[in-house]
Amino acid sequence: MKIAVSFPGGVAVEAGVKGHTVRTDQPAPLGADSAASPFDLFLASIATCMGFYALRFCQERGIATEGLGLSLEIVRDDAKKRLSTIKVALTLPPGFPEKYTDAIRRAVDQCAVKKQMVEPPAFELTVS
Repeated sequence: MKIAVSFPGGVAVEAGVKGHTVRTDQPAPLGADSAASPFDLFLASIATCMGFYALRFCQERGIATEGLGLSLEIVRDDAKKRLSTIKVALTLPPGFPEKYTDAIRRAVDQCAVKKQMVEPPAFELTVS
């Protein structure tokens, strides 16, 4: 897979991904705040990936998904200017079978985005 990046103006940056355009911008005063920042999309990708695994877990077992929810909260280490903790809260739908609680936890933990963070790939940058 190849992702092409373009610069439509200001500090907005767009990425072409499999026929889709993902737009990013920066908050004011640097940007126009017309889209999520790249870092916000990074966090959203973790949350939506984990949410997908929870959703599919329920769907595959015929468990109603009304009331299913997931939220992500970050804790920053200001001294190191990075995240120290990512807190994920999964809300199970009413009537969720207790026998599946550990299993859905394991399923959500299989998030492909999270796995890339736990065992990160090597980065190679070429400049031409």
